[in-house]
Parts: sequence; structure tokens; C-alpha cells
Amino acid sequence: MPDDVVIKVENLSKQYRIGAQEGYKTFRETLVDVAKAPFQRLSSLLPAPRSKLSSQDDTIWALKDVSFEVKQGEVVGIIGRNGAGKSTLLKILSKITEPTEGRVELKGRVGSLLEVGTGFHPELTGHENVYLYGAILGMDRWEVTRKFDEIVAFAEIEKFIDTPVKRYSSGMYMRLAFAVAAHMETEILLVDEVLAVGDAQFQKKCLGKMGDAAKEGRTILFVSHNMPMVTSLCPRCLLLESGRIAADGRTSDVVMSYYTSGVSSPSYFEYSDSEKKPGDEFVQLLSGAVLDQQSNVATEFDLSESVKIKMRFKVIKKDTLKLVPNFHFHTGNGTYAFTSGLRDAEVLEVGEYTTECSVPGNLLNDDAYFVGLAITSLERGVKVHFYEQSVLSFVVKDDLEDRQGYSGRIPGVVRPVLEWKIERTS
Repeated sequence: MPDDVVIKVENLSKQYRIGAQEGYKTFRETLVDVAKAPFQRLSSLLPAPRSKLSSQDDTIWALKDVSFEVKQGEVVGIIGRNGAGKSTLLKILSKITEPTEGRVELKGRVGSLLEVGTGFHPELTGHENVYLYGAILGMDRWEVTRKFDEIVAFAEIEKFIDTPVKRYSSGMYMRLAFAVAAHMETEILLVDEVLAVGDAQFQKKCLGKMGDAAKEGRTILFVSHNMPMVTSLCPRCLLLESGRIAADGRTSDVVMSYYTSGVSSPSYFEYSDSEKKPGDEFVQLLSGAVLDQQSNVATEFDLSESVKIKMRFKVIKKDTLKLVPNFHFHTGNGTYAFTSGLRDAEVLEVGEYTTECSVPGNLLNDDAYFVGLAITSLERGVKVHFYEQSVLSFVVKDDLEDRQGYSGRIPGVVRPVLEWKIERTS
């Protein structure tokens, strides 16, 4: 393995048998197995009953022929729909489970945060669980003591550190568990979707901590369904589909590949009649779409093309509130690009409505964009009737063949074509 490579995965596969359980046995289970052993030997002499499922039908491959390398200091995102094999991959890297085929080489100590509060004892205090969880992660008592004040301060639970964790909320669990894992001095850190529990401010704090860890030369693998979070943290990304690597490259490209592969639809969604819709007693969101100038659903646009965002909503109850539809745009790395809202709001009758806005061509930069849909009102203070963040997405690309000179992405959120002139003065 090259000196700069710290994770090497070769032809990794993991097979599970449906209905079977994997893991360590308790002492009680071991005693039961000993008692049952004579009967199991007797039954082994009898003809086995025919299963309704064939040997192929009752097994699944959670991972199949997965190969990749990660260099020291890389922060790599792992994305894919539920059941794609993301968590299984991290469990194998953490040595929680063994692969069926293939091999893994790791260089350095591994710290993992795969489930919130794993290893916490509910009857112990937060103070005691810091030492317990630290020991589970491989930290000695001296290392935990040295980091203790920093861990507690990061978790922001100083007032509750001597309270049994059974009285903690899930958010407090997550804060403390992440704080311990993030302060562990490991060369490799594996993180699986734990940031979905915390509030926005703490998520930003965690991202900053992982960014600092990467700058220190630590290697991070980060599994998440939050695409703006993945793009803001991870320069490189792996896409898993049905246990195989479908894409590996620049995060914005891989994310858009995920969206356009049919696994997810970034440019259109619609709630069915039976689904619970975002909203309140006044208004509900029905659908959203990204459209080209011919009003066709589209995902990719040239720099010169305009992009239309369309939203359909339903007014359930008439009130004196003037409803303001507004769209929120984030770039591929999570930067809040801009917000646009309807300026001439009015009181709407009960019924279904559509609203759309058009982002002009030659404004947006070469990047992936995520769009949040919202309706607010201002008559009784700022009231958010619904805000669905990053439910639509699209990509703007520079057509390299049609432009002379420099092409591709340049710094900045926008890339407007402005009016210029040049005059000779002498």
C-alpha cells in the first residue's frame, strides 16, 4: 500500500442471510446453546425440510466487489439510497462485522461514530459515560482526562454532565457522543448520519470540527443523506447503488449523478393524496419542479440558459394573511446563494395555486444548486407556514466548446455577464 494511502479496499463483498442475526452472544445465549446441542446433533441426522426459498432467494449482497483507496487527509462522502450498503461498509471498516469476500487495509487508529450514543449506559451520568465511551473507542483514561473539559464544552451540556444520560434528549446524546468521538486522536474517523439529530447551529459546529480534523491530516469518511452538508464538507464522494460503487469523483458531479440516475428525482416532486404534506391550517405544499424555458422538467442547464422554479400549493383556510411564496438557493458546497420572494403578496381564496420565478441566464456560476420552497406571511410577525429545504436541485455547466479562453468554474456564487466598454484614450 502506498505511503499516502490509509484506507485500501479490494473486491469487498458482504452477504447476509435473510432472517439471520449476526453478532456476539450473551452468556445466557451460550448456556442455552450448550443445552440444545444434543438435540441439534440428533436433528442433523434427520432429513432437512425443504425451504420455500432457494439458497439464492434467502441471501442478499449488501456489498459486492467494492474497491477504492483513500489518501491521508482526504474527506470522502458516501451517499446512496437506503439499503445501498453505506452503513455496512463503515461497519466493516470499523471491524464490527467481517466481510464475506475481499480485504481491507487500514493504516492508523480508527474512531467511529455509527449510531448515536452506542456504548452509553443509561444509569451512568454524562461524566461517567464520557470515560466509558472513550474506553470503547480505544482512548485510555489519561487521554480522556486530558480532553474532558474540551469534550464537555463542545457538547454544550456542562449543566447536565452529572445527570444520568437516561434523562438526556436524543440531541444531548448526540452532542456528547459526537464530542467524544471527534476529540479522539485517531488517524481515521468514520461518521454515519449522526448529524441528522442536531440543530442547525450544532451541525455547523460539527462540520467545522471535522473540517479542522481534516486540516490536521486526519482522514474522514462521512455517510449522510444531507446533500448540502456532504458537498460543503467533502471534496470527493462515493455513490453506492445496490452494494456497488456507481460513481467516484468530485462531490458536486457525483451528487448530480445520484440525482439523475433515477434513484432520486431532483427536478420534480409531487405529494400524493395519501401523503402528509408540509404546511399548517392555512396552506400546504403540493409539488415543485425545475423547468427550462419550454416548461419541461430539466436537471442540467448551460450558463446562458434561464432556470424556472415552479411551486404548487393549496390554500385550505382563508384568512387576512397575505401569503408570500419564496425560494431559497444554496450552492453545491452549502453556501446560501440568495432568496427570492413574491413582492406583491395578497390574500388568497381557498383553492390550489401555482407560482414560479425565473432565474435569468448568464447569472449563476458553474455549480450544483439546491432549492428550498417556502410560504411565509408578515401580518402577525414573521410566520413560516412551511419551508422545505433543498427539495429541488439542478446543475449549471459551462459548455467548454462554445467559449474561447478560460472555461469551467470560477470563484463566486454568481457569474453575471455585465455591460463592458473599452475606449482608447491616446
